Parts: sequence; structure tokens; C-alpha cells
Amino acid sequence: MPPVTGDATRERIIDAAEACFGRFGVAKTTVEDIAAAAQLSRATVYRSVTGGRDELILAVVVRDLRRFMDRLAERLRRERSVSEAIVEGTLDAVNYVREEPAIAHFLVPEAAGHMQAAVAGAAEHVLALCCEYVRPHFEQAQRQRTLRADIEVEGTVEFLFRIITSLIVMDRDRDADGLRRFLRTYVVPVIAAPASA
Repeated sequence: MPPVTGDATRERIIDAAEACFGRFGVAKTTVEDIAAAAQLSRATVYRSVTGGRDELILAVVVRDLRRFMDRLAERLRRERSVSEAIVEGTLDAVNYVREEPAIAHFLVPEAAGHMQAAVAGAAEHVLALCCEYVRPHFEQAQRQRTLRADIEVEGTVEFLFRIITSLIVMDRDRDADGLRRFLRTYVVPVIAAPASA
């Protein structure tokens, strides 16, 4: 068997962590569980992931976030208007977090403390990742005067992130059409240029 490279080892560990979080829950998963699932020694896991379990939690979240952002970027390219991109993109994000097991495990109460520790100080990294994907679409919309000229990408992404988080945490049993109406009424006017809202 050929030697495993550092990047390949790390990916193998992240895969194992994701599987263990899904099987045992975040709070109950140990580094020993992850090492066993990856078929590696505990020492190898600690050498590859110096931040331990908290780093692995964040690595799983960021990897899944990148997958989602790839799909979202493709959707944004297809949307005809800024308003619909905001509405459908937000709806996609809410549904993604609610339905994606790897992310949903981090939202259950027993995981909250562990997740908070894992992402403390990493919010800027996650925000920068989201901005990296969304910036080209927002900049194009500002050039086309369909997005307010006086808003910044970072602030807009943070605003949408806060909206998405609140919609997930405070589920008011709206169906998809009800959520679309809510977003068109209260969120779109804050971001879209008046003519496109």
C-alpha cells in the first residue's frame, strides 16, 4: 500500500469525523472514535489535526459549507433577478442546514457547547468564505444597479447569514411559499435596489 500523504490523511480523518458525528453525535464522539473509524493511530490523528476535536468539528462544517456554496454559486448564476437570487438562495441555505445531517448534528442542543467552542474565533473565516463565493454576483448586480450601491458585500453576507440563522433557530412553521413572501417583504427591500425590489 502506498504511503498516505498529509492532505490525504487529513481528508481521511475529516471523513471519519463526519461519519462519527453522524453515528454518535458531536458531544459523544471522541478522538479515539475518529482514529478507529479512520483506521489510524490516535497519535497520527493528533499530528494531522493539531487543534483536536474542535478543529475537526470546524473542518467538517467548512467542507460542507464549501459544497453548499458551490451549488449556491451555480444557482445565483441562473437566477434572473437579484430579488429572486436573494429569496431562493436564502431558502436553499435554510433547507440545506435543516436537511444536511452533517450540519444538523451541530444544531441540536447537546452539541451547542462543543460547536460554540469550535467556531469561536472562526466566524471571520466562515464569513470570508461566503464572501468569496458571493462577491462576484454582488459586484455584478451593483454594476447593473440592481443591488443597492451603498452596501458592502461583507455586511450583506453577514446580514443574510443572521437572517438564515434566525429562520433556522426560530422555525415558525411557514411553508416554502410563506417563507418566500416573508423574504420578499422584509429582506429583499434591504438589499435590492428600489427598482428591482
